[in-house]
Amino acid sequence: MELSLLLSPLLSLASHPIWSLVCLLLVLVLRSQRRGRWRPANCPVDLSGKTAIVTGANTGLLPAVTAEGLELTIATNYLGPFLLTNLLLDLVKKSPAARIINVSSMNHRRGEVNLRQMRGEDMGTARNDQLYNNTKLMNVLFTHELATQLQHAGVTVNAVHPGVVVTEIMRNYGLLLRIIFNLIGFSFFKSAEEGAVSPIYCSVSQEMEGVSGKYIDSDCSLCLPSPSAQDLRLATKLWDVSSSLTGLETKGRGETE
Repeated sequence: MELSLLLSPLLSLASHPIWSLVCLLLVLVLRSQRRGRWRPANCPVDLSGKTAIVTGANTGLLPAVTAEGLELTIATNYLGPFLLTNLLLDLVKKSPAARIINVSSMNHRRGEVNLRQMRGEDMGTARNDQLYNNTKLMNVLFTHELATQLQHAGVTVNAVHPGVVVTEIMRNYGLLLRIIFNLIGFSFFKSAEEGAVSPIYCSVSQEMEGVSGKYIDSDCSLCLPSPSAQDLRLATKLWDVSSSLTGLETKGRGETE
C-alpha cells in the first residue's frame, strides 16, 4: 500500500506532456553529444598513393576452440588481424605515409593476457565478455610492439576506441540483455556510422600524420591506455606467442617474405 502511494505521484508526473517533452529533448541532446568534433566530410584528404589498413574484429562469441586449437574469440578479434597485418607488411612498407589502425576498445582496461587461453587451455570459468576484453588489450599491446618495429619504416601504427556502438555484438547474449542494450543504445550509444569516425580520423586526418604507437579515444583525442597495455615486456611476449600460433615465428620481427 505504501509503495503504491509513493509511485502514484511519479506515474502521474511521467504521464504529463511537459515531462514527455523534456525527456524527448534530453534524448536529442544526448544523441547530438555522441558525435565527435572531427567531421570526415569536412576534412580535405588526398589519398593518392597512400595506404591505410584498419583491423580489429569486434565479436561477442561464446568461449570455444577452433579446429586449429585456438580460442575462438581470441582468434577472431586478435590473431586474425595480427596475421593479416603481418602478411600485408611488405606491401604496406612500399606505400608512402602508410598507416595501420587496430580497433580496440575502452574495455581493454578490464582485460588481462593469459597466454594459455590463446590455445584454448586454462579456460576455467572464462566468460565471453572477459575474453572480449582480453582481446582488446591484446590489440593495444600488438599496436605498441608493431609501432616499435616499424619506427624507421615510414609506417605508423595506432590503436583506437570507436566508442560504444550499437551493432550485432550482443547477438550471442540472452534476449533480455540484448533488448536492454538496444533500448539504452538508442539514446546513449553510437550508430555504426558514428562509431567509424575515430578509425577514419586515424586513417586519413592530417593531425595523425607521423603519430605512431598511440591510443586514440572515441572523440579522436589522444589518451593513455591502461598500465597493462603499456607493458613492453608483455607486448614482446605476446608477439612471440602470436607469431608461433600463426606460423610467423620463422620470420624476423616485423618482416614477411
